[in-house]
Amino acid sequence: MGSGFSKLKKQAKQFESQYEKIREEMKALEVTGTAGNGLVTLVLNGEHELKDLQIKPACVDPNDVEGLQDLIRAAYAEALEKIKAQSNQGHQGMGGLPFSF
Repeated sequence: MGSGFSKLKKQAKQFESQYEKIREEMKALEVTGTAGNGLVTLVLNGEHELKDLQIKPACVDPNDVEGLQDLIRAAYAEALEKIKAQSNQGHQGMGGLPFSF
């Protein structure tokens, strides 16, 4: 029975090591989201932190603030989808277990 526990313990350590590797990769990951044919561009890291936001002057209309807000949300949503896709690729090596990064 002791060898079964040792094997389980070894598997847990391997799992932990793989998990930490994926977390580090996700921290280093940067994805770009764009909207409005490039009028709004933003960069998120794998922890969903906003690293950069570019807004072209052509889309800044004081009479249409809501339109700009929509473009920013759309760019953010696109970047989040890219992070999720990258995250899911990393999870496949760990049996597809879901994690939040």
